[in-house]
Amino acid sequence: MRFDIPWIFLIPYLFILGATIGSFLNVCVYRLPKHDRLRDQIRGLLSPPSHCPRCGRRILLRDNLPVIGWLRLLGRCRFCRTRISPRYPIIEAANGLLFVVMFLSEVPTGSFARVEDSCLFSSLGPHTEQASGLFSPAMICFWRWLYHMVLIESLVVASLIDIDLRIIPDGATLPAMAIGLLGSLVGCVYIVPVWFQDANLLHTLVDVTGSRLSFMTHGPPIPYWIAEHPHWHGLAVSLAGLVVGGGSVWTVRIIGQWVLRREAMGFGDVILMAAIGSFLGWQPVLIVFFLAPLCALVVVAACWIFRRDREIPYGPYLSLATLVVILGWKQIWPSTERFFSLGLFVPAMAVLMCALLFLTLQITQWSKRLLGIPDYLPEEELDVWDSADQLFHYAGGIAKSDGWKRTQWPGVGAGRGSLVEQRWRNGGSWK
Repeated sequence: MRFDIPWIFLIPYLFILGATIGSFLNVCVYRLPKHDRLRDQIRGLLSPPSHCPRCGRRILLRDNLPVIGWLRLLGRCRFCRTRISPRYPIIEAANGLLFVVMFLSEVPTGSFARVEDSCLFSSLGPHTEQASGLFSPAMICFWRWLYHMVLIESLVVASLIDIDLRIIPDGATLPAMAIGLLGSLVGCVYIVPVWFQDANLLHTLVDVTGSRLSFMTHGPPIPYWIAEHPHWHGLAVSLAGLVVGGGSVWTVRIIGQWVLRREAMGFGDVILMAAIGSFLGWQPVLIVFFLAPLCALVVVAACWIFRRDREIPYGPYLSLATLVVILGWKQIWPSTERFFSLGLFVPAMAVLMCALLFLTLQITQWSKRLLGIPDYLPEEELDVWDSADQLFHYAGGIAKSDGWKRTQWPGVGAGRGSLVEQRWRNGGSWK
């Protein structure tokens, strides 16, 4: 089967499908953080129906159309004319474009399309197997696109919530992780096998390191059970990716907290990486792990220079790195394949890299102490009332050291002739 549908029909269909799902993503971003427990988060997505947060009126079906509904209403509620954020149609349109880009990248289209045209093609992938019907090479690319879109939609929700609130609710990751594990049982949606090795490379490495490690070179390039049990192999790929993805971030979290004496990464990032690994496998998720800091580097530097903010939401950069790995797999994989072909040397090198991370952080902390730079701000310094808070307080804002909104400065009431009423409403004195 080939996907040689004319682009004039294919692209609008994919865009409308993506924009429609994007409307549901807006609901997820708004409602998931309102509840703590996963059960309540899932239940909150189903009820109550979409309504205006101000007047409580239910949104009409024709007004709930992606992008078009917002344009027809000119960005305001039909009943109370409350302003509706343009973020909603932007997310819907962006998600529609995401559907189009991912499909055209992963699924070969056109009359002369080849499986090799897929952005995820590799000689080790499942699409090299010749089959027919629902599991032909072209259909395998389609099932994998559908499988990955579940992950990407989950990443969109998790990233937007992380940007807004610096949290990643379980409802944005755990359901997707379950689909990643169950979907892997199809057996043909993985990118590369769970295990493979290059015998020539291993023999060269053993000659350098010594003959005591020669046992690591035994075994075929790809284990025979992978072809004999494709469904169990798919599950093995997913489970290995889940453990390695979540474990890599959890290791950094533990080492960082031990050395820096503060939380280095949130536990939501651990679950997010575990979900990514359950879809991609352990080799691609490790590439995501090392690529994400590069994606975040520019933003981190800007936050430190202009805002002196040491904390940033890391989920969006994990998501961006995942998207880069999927779309750029044919360019990224050739430069990393040799490393993952080292067989049992790979986990040994992972332990070495963890030790180097610990040593690097320790050296950084020692250097800061020698220069007189504090390791971290003491808790009592975080709530100091400074001049900026004082000005913000008199402007009627919420200062960072208290949690309620103050009334207006008395001079404003005096200028308007309402100072007596203002004092009466505050119990006889201005607070």
